[in-house]
Amino acid sequence: MATIYEVAQRAGVSPATVSRVLNGIAVSPAYAERVRRAAEELDFQPDRAARRLRRRTSEVIALIIPDVENPFFTALARGAEDRASEAGLSLVLCNTDEQEAKETRYLKVALSERMAGVILAPSSHHPDLDALVSRGTPVVAVDRGAHGYDLDSVVMDDVAIGRAGTERLYASGHRRVACITGPVDVDTADQRADGWCEVFAAHHPGADPQSMLVRADYRVDGGRRGMERLLGLPEPPDAVLVANNLMGVGAMRALDAHPGGDDVDLVVVGDLPFGLWPRPGSVVLPLPARELGTRAADRLIARIGGDQQDAHRIVVPVEPSHR
Repeated sequence: MATIYEVAQRAGVSPATVSRVLNGIAVSPAYAERVRRAAEELDFQPDRAARRLRRRTSEVIALIIPDVENPFFTALARGAEDRASEAGLSLVLCNTDEQEAKETRYLKVALSERMAGVILAPSSHHPDLDALVSRGTPVVAVDRGAHGYDLDSVVMDDVAIGRAGTERLYASGHRRVACITGPVDVDTADQRADGWCEVFAAHHPGADPQSMLVRADYRVDGGRRGMERLLGLPEPPDAVLVANNLMGVGAMRALDAHPGGDDVDLVVVGDLPFGLWPRPGSVVLPLPARELGTRAADRLIARIGGDQQDAHRIVVPVEPSHR
């Protein structure tokens, strides 16, 4: 049986456009005709579950993210909201501050308000999605996986990101590359640290990577404290991979305040906030935040429209940068 995703591919439009046509929401006559023709050619027949979803009174979806003040998540939210608006849906933005209790509360709100679907950047490996999943509410994980659930996810290859940033520092002639990463059980933090560890271990056989790895919260103060800890080592690093942008700001501030800070270079994962530029000798690796949001919204809209395919894991590529 054909799916909404296949109809979109045949028609040369997004799943959001197919959903709009199926729901009677105005699109251009040319697009509407292409969707109807593709549906006929594929003998597309939305099932009863899809029809129930389309009859829902709620036209609201939730986007639940860890830090609304982080420009990465702001850009992600903009991409998701643009797609939702195109599909005739309203998006409610929820901020968890990386707290599981707040995340659970927002998930309960989505359930009680019978929202059409949820896009979630989990605050831990195991978000509490049992009630939403059992009710059949579509959920898409973004930036981080939702372990233990067979759900669509839209992520980056964070191990490769950590590996590439670390290799760049060693290739520049640095000899001791440390890593400041985020909390345990947060996919992006764990996996970027794994990528760093692979390269570190290759350059330092027999060394303990934990001696050069610092865990911090994904905040400016976390990056500052992490850098201060590394600078206090008997043999401090001459370069550091910093696993997110806000920690990168804190790390730069610590280096600026340290007498030997000019001798330490950074690779920071994610665009710097506040209009800042990297310190001389340091590099920023931009991330496709907005595309993550649009791709996650596309998957959610397809599920709301009745897509019954197996769960997708979409890996959005990160383009190399010379900034």
